[in-house]
Amino acid sequence: MNDYCLVDCGFHDQLEAFATLRQTCQISYRTATEEIVEVQSQIVDVYAADKADFLKLKDGTEIRLDRLISVNGNPTRFAQE
Repeated sequence: MNDYCLVDCGFHDQLEAFATLRQTCQISYRTATEEIVEVQSQIVDVYAADKADFLKLKDGTEIRLDRLISVNGNPTRFAQE
């Protein structure tokens, strides 16, 4: 897998808020094979593992945050280096 690109703190906080509120979200992301997937699901956890951040969906799907395209129409924002 490619090196992880850190997402913006505000975007990360927004994901954590969706998880806390148990809100169903429209999520668009790229798989490891670059396939674009769109799902509607609850975010149940946002966590760090293996030097990257992930979110976990209600169905058990885990998505690395830098693979996200958008959540509820908000494009993923990345941290400035």
